[in-house]
Amino acid sequence: MPLETLKSADWVIGLKQVRKAVESGRASRVFLADDADARVTEPIASLCDEQGVAVEHVATMKELGKAGSIDVGAAAAALIASHC
Repeated sequence: MPLETLKSADWVIGLKQVRKAVESGRASRVFLADDADARVTEPIASLCDEQGVAVEHVATMKELGKAGSIDVGAAAAALIASHC
């Protein structure tokens, strides 16, 4: 799934919002930046594995932030399932 999907879909960005979306079952896919600190992204990746949410890796936080239409980098973003 292309990262550009964030521009035209319902999504959340940021670690706290992504965690909430995954825990509540609203996240259909999570994007994690490879250059983010692993201590920050690894708990989200583990939670996604436990909840059965697909994870895609993005090269940089800057790229993920840009895809999410924000002016700063982001470690994580999540697509929100359309049925929610």
